Amino acid sequence: MKNIRMRKSIYFLLFFLALGSAARSAQLIIPMDDAQKNHLKAYGIAYWVLGKDISIEWLLNYRGGSFAFPYHQDFEKECILRGVSYEMIADAQYAAIKTKIASPEENMDAVKMEKAPRIAIYSPKTKQPWDDAVTMVLTYAEIPYDVVFDDEVMQNKLAEYDWLHLHHEDFTGQFGKFWANYHNESWYKAEEREALEMAAKWGFEKPSELKLAVVKKIRDFVLGGGFLFAMCSATDTYDIALAADGVDICAQMFDGDPMDPDAQRKLNFDNCFAFENFQLETNPYVYEYSSIDVDPRRRPVTEKTDYFTLFEFSAKWDPVPTMLCQNHTMVVKGFMGQTTAFHKNLIKSDVLIMGENKQLNEARYIHGEYGKGMWTFYGGHDPEDYQHLVYEPPTDLTLFPHSPGYRLILNNVLFPAAKKKKQKT
Repeated sequence: MKNIRMRKSIYFLLFFLALGSAARSAQLIIPMDDAQKNHLKAYGIAYWVLGKDISIEWLLNYRGGSFAFPYHQDFEKECILRGVSYEMIADAQYAAIKTKIASPEENMDAVKMEKAPRIAIYSPKTKQPWDDAVTMVLTYAEIPYDVVFDDEVMQNKLAEYDWLHLHHEDFTGQFGKFWANYHNESWYKAEEREALEMAAKWGFEKPSELKLAVVKKIRDFVLGGGFLFAMCSATDTYDIALAADGVDICAQMFDGDPMDPDAQRKLNFDNCFAFENFQLETNPYVYEYSSIDVDPRRRPVTEKTDYFTLFEFSAKWDPVPTMLCQNHTMVVKGFMGQTTAFHKNLIKSDVLIMGENKQLNEARYIHGEYGKGMWTFYGGHDPEDYQHLVYEPPTDLTLFPHSPGYRLILNNVLFPAAKKKKQKT
């Protein structure tokens, strides 16, 4: 009887040792196709694992851009806690997946990510709740970030970060061109007062002059290897500010004196990241900055018919745009903003268009390189609120855990972890 009990004990010991060994040699897959219960929080898991100094492989075009990393029970527990779908597979199974991915016949690739990027959000201290989709999705995905604004930029603190998002901003110094409808509102006056005080603090007479200095600091951040992401009006006003370096494009109600009557001719499009040959909107009562933006009032679409399509790139030859376009669908719902979409004929020839509405000849999602760094511009304000208006509450992302539009934002967040692998030419 004693021998039988001993044999059973040895059997169970060997069983658990084998089970532990199998777990240690297993891989944890975070699927990003339709099997995923929460696509947005899955990015948060990937970021969290990177923060543990564990490398992750981003499996491009494999099941919607899945993530893979060595199994650990703590990782499994975190997936369960956050409601993220996962699969544990043996190393031999994973090796078969990698063989399939490596096949020249498959438009797939595996890109290694090794370090969680340091994230900064350029955002004013008086930010309103309707202001920023990126802040909302980072919070929902549980990805940490720091908020920086003009002080931190002017103090050269951007060097501490890998990734910078530009909040819904007006870099031209025209206070969002909200003057016609909102100049008597308390929030507008507060932002105007803050901008004037900040400009004076840094020795500038006008907010537009400070914003130009900030734009140049951000340009240098990208030049040195940083990654810039911008949405809505932060896209076109950034380039407009660069083009208008040394030119007064602000009407009197914005900076106390008239704009330069010859401003349009003096623009220097060589300074711009993305756009060229655009026309300024000089009427201060018109809620537009330039001809870059597609006027929503003239778009022959409705919320039910407004879509844009992502391009399919070669994962092995163009890994950068492939990473940025990872999704469980190639068709994404359109959404409006102060800057909704970009006229394709005003986009520079070296800029990569990653998402477009071909029928309307408009681009929604574009990317480029500058110096050692990269940038991405994404038109529209909130991917899950078609026409987000002032005073509306922020989007409840618990209702949209599979949002393809928000996934594009999070692709950009994780991208710097693998940014050294640029597209081939």
